[in-house]
Amino acid sequence: MKKKKDAVCIALILALYTVLAIAGIGCPIKFMTGISCPGCGMTRAWLSVLHIDFGSAFAFHPLFWILPVVFLIIFFREKINRKLYNVTIGICIALLAAVYIFRMFDADNTVVTFDIANGAVCRIIKFIAGGIKSW
Repeated sequence: MKKKKDAVCIALILALYTVLAIAGIGCPIKFMTGISCPGCGMTRAWLSVLHIDFGSAFAFHPLFWILPVVFLIIFFREKINRKLYNVTIGICIALLAAVYIFRMFDADNTVVTFDIANGAVCRIIKFIAGGIKSW
């Protein structure tokens, strides 16, 4: 029963991602805040992998390989020792956080950006503030 729920959850996430991509939003976190999320570049990395271009994949996101590992760990979590499961997930989260922080402060990185002014929240606030000023 849990595997069926997992499969439905994954299908819903993929469907949501597809709808967002078609709408031109892509990453909802970056769209709303203007700040790249820890997974920024992951889709482009996997598209590069599909084209057998591992150099570009690594440039887009150096942890692109971690995604199938996490899916397998989560999908087979009932067959894995609970402590091993927790440690492995913790390591994956720590790796993502470390790479994210490094990429955020790397001036040469063009994938991860910090541009709050272009986030939807900031644009909405500016729009509302502009409307209030015109009263």
